[in-house]
Amino acid sequence: MLTNATTAMYWHVQNKDNLLRLATDAVWAEIELPDLDSLDWRTAAETMATGMYTMMSRHPWLVQAQASYLLYGENKSRHDDHVLTIYDNAGFTADQADRAAATVFMFVLGNAVGAAANISLRRRLSKKGGDPQAELNETLTAAAEIARKYPHLRTRIDTAAGTAYNEGPDSSFEFGLATLLDGLQLHLPVGETA
Repeated sequence: MLTNATTAMYWHVQNKDNLLRLATDAVWAEIELPDLDSLDWRTAAETMATGMYTMMSRHPWLVQAQASYLLYGENKSRHDDHVLTIYDNAGFTADQADRAAATVFMFVLGNAVGAAANISLRRRLSKKGGDPQAELNETLTAAAEIARKYPHLRTRIDTAAGTAYNEGPDSSFEFGLATLLDGLQLHLPVGETA
C-alpha cells in the first residue's frame, strides 16, 4: 500500500526533486514581507533575516536541501525580490545590493546549520538505541575536558553560566546580524542611512 501511495504522489509531481522543490517553495511563503514604506532599510533587513532564520529553524531539512538540490519557485523569488528592494531603496548600488543580500543570506543559513545539525545528530543517536541525551552529555563533557587545556577556552567554559561547551550564547544571532548590518551601512553613500 505504501508503494502505491508513493507512486500516486509521483504521478502528480514527477519525481523527488520536484516534490522537494514544491515543498521548499511552500515554506518560503511563511516569511512575512515587511511594509517597506513604513520601515527604514535596517529594520526591514533585520525583519527579513529574522523571518528567514525562524522559518529555517522550523524546517531544519531545508538547510540540507539548499546544499543538495536546485531549488526555486514563486515564493522564493518573491522573498528575494523584496530583499533586493530593501537594499536598492537604502541607496546601495545594484552590485552592492546583490552582495549585501547574499552576505545576509549566508549568515542566516550558517546560523540555521547549527540547529539543523543538532536535530540530525539527535535523530542519529536515537536510532542507535540507548539514551541520546546521555550520550550527547558524555561527549560534550569529554570535549570540554580537552578544551580546558587551552586558556581562552577554559575561561569561557568556566564562566559560561549554564551554557554547555560548544554552545553559543542565546543572543548570538541578533548580535551577529546587528554587526553585519552595521558593516553594510558603512558602504552606503554619505547621507544614505534611512
